[in-house]
Amino acid sequence: MQHPSSIIDPSAKIHESAEIGPFCLIGPDVEIGESTKIESHVILKGPTQIGRRNHIFQFSTVGDGSPDKKYNNEPTTLVIGDDNIIREGVTIHRGTIQDRGETLIGNRNLIMAYSHIAHDCVLGDDIVLTNQAALAGSVVVGDGAILGGYAIVHQFCSIGSYSFCAMGSSVNKDVPAYVKVRGNPAGPFGINVTGLKRLGYSKESIEALRSAYRSVYRKKLTVDEALQDVKSLRKDFKEVDIFMSSIEKSTRGISR
Repeated sequence: MQHPSSIIDPSAKIHESAEIGPFCLIGPDVEIGESTKIESHVILKGPTQIGRRNHIFQFSTVGDGSPDKKYNNEPTTLVIGDDNIIREGVTIHRGTIQDRGETLIGNRNLIMAYSHIAHDCVLGDDIVLTNQAALAGSVVVGDGAILGGYAIVHQFCSIGSYSFCAMGSSVNKDVPAYVKVRGNPAGPFGINVTGLKRLGYSKESIEALRSAYRSVYRKKLTVDEALQDVKSLRKDFKEVDIFMSSIEKSTRGISR
């Protein structure tokens, strides 16, 4: 299960069912879980924990230290969950002690070719990063979010759950849950209706989100006024509450 051409540090902890392809480099303090498959020419550095049934494709570098000038090779961590697909040429960096000290990636994410996840990012579950999407340091991405090809996200931004960043988006503000953005700088263009329909959201929930979106983006209200305007909808629809909560939690201001 481990190709003889690969260089594997004796301290690496690799489950007996994991597969290691040819010409890989696996350093110390790397843990690889059950049924995870590593294709050829992959570099894994630690401290890094990789869960079960992940598939990492060729020429990816996972768990390297950050190029942040403040980083001084401290033993920060990367933790990857289960059932993730990490395609060709992806780069994922560990955390920095100036921030949370760890980069976290959840479960069932699809990280497509040449995407980048910088230090201290936190990704939830069921996320798609399309080819060459790039997250700067300390970005948080909620469950089910999709970033189109070449989308880039400024450090410390938050991408809300089930939101959509169109191809080539340049995101420098927080994106609320369920919202679509596009352009440079990225601006909103509606609720992610197509994605919500695919996930089986009811017509009533989608219409409630559209109504809440209009309050925030179309009625020329302040954020505080919009919060009051949708107060009753928040009680009746959890999706609206998630949408408005992502706005309330924003620290950089929302794309608007």
